[in-house]
Amino acid sequence: MKILLIAQHIFPIQTPRAHRTTELAKELSRQGHDVIIYAVLGNYDYSSFLNTYNIDLRTIKLKFQIKAFNSDGFQKRNIIDRVLGKLLGKLFEFPEIEFMLRVREIFKKKNNYDLLISIADPHHIHWGCSKAKKKYPLNFPKIWIADCGDPFMENGKTKNHLNYFKKYEKTFCELCDYITVPIENAKKAYYQEYKQKIKVIPQGFEFKKYTSVVFENKNEKKIKFLYAGTFLPDLRNPKNLLEYLISINIPFKFYVFTQFDELIKPYVNKLGEKLVVKKYIEREELLSFMQNMDFLINIQNKNNITQLPSKLIDYAISGKPIINLNPDKLDLEILNQFLNKDYRKRFVVDNLEQYDIKNVVSKFMKLAKA
Repeated sequence: MKILLIAQHIFPIQTPRAHRTTELAKELSRQGHDVIIYAVLGNYDYSSFLNTYNIDLRTIKLKFQIKAFNSDGFQKRNIIDRVLGKLLGKLFEFPEIEFMLRVREIFKKKNNYDLLISIADPHHIHWGCSKAKKKYPLNFPKIWIADCGDPFMENGKTKNHLNYFKKYEKTFCELCDYITVPIENAKKAYYQEYKQKIKVIPQGFEFKKYTSVVFENKNEKKIKFLYAGTFLPDLRNPKNLLEYLISINIPFKFYVFTQFDELIKPYVNKLGEKLVVKKYIEREELLSFMQNMDFLINIQNKNNITQLPSKLIDYAISGKPIINLNPDKLDLEILNQFLNKDYRKRFVVDNLEQYDIKNVVSKFMKLAKA
């Protein structure tokens, strides 16, 4: 089967949607499919990746930004890009709106694609696909699956999209064959008239065993725990956790892997060597690092049940105890139990096998053949 994937990012950038695209492409290729990826690539050398997998990798060339946010990783945006984003972001969905134009251009020529999987966010990729289906119907793939991570209009955050753009969301929902979401609760964030199209396909991971990379004295008595991911002021704020850690007098080391460190900068000096802040590292390296930890921390999205952090699956794969914390209302009883190596109330990811990339790809292919 000839399969087209369109996304903003693939690896090496460490984001859930980049992971979704990369792992889908690798497994589809392993299963013998002809895979084509369009993404914003940057300057990363993909030669080793292309030699390993039978994948045709093509770039989406963005023109509206001086420094486009690409798959190389997080970079400082040009000041002009930042200013334009502030001025035009909410009113015109800038700069993401450009995907609607560039994605449409992909379908100018007939390529006989059997299946399209468009991956959001940004949802503007789906908008571009719907524009292409209208303008180039004869060139459009036979089946279109619109894969959604975070929802768009009903995203659980403060209303950061104008109602005007609801029509674009409804258009792609109308024109696609299926809408896939990672968890059952995510269905609530989409329009009821398209409910029959919505299918649950979780995030996919390649399952294999990981060995510990020894990085410090194993005989140290301090307890070690880790958080990996983003922080958000309104949804996933670590303030209460860090304030509590300042107040306790036990030996510990808290490792934080994040590219967004603004919310934890005030605590670096206060916690000293107890807090170790690192930039993102490759997934496999992180999984090996987790083997040194006593437990892992997940900070929930406040008041948001339509999203499940994909890092929880990696946490579960590591086999280490997981504590699930509400950022506003810390359960200090459970947190103190964990700090004393009592993990009876650990968070458990149910049915872990459903996240095996082989099973995930199988679900996509069932939709394609339905």
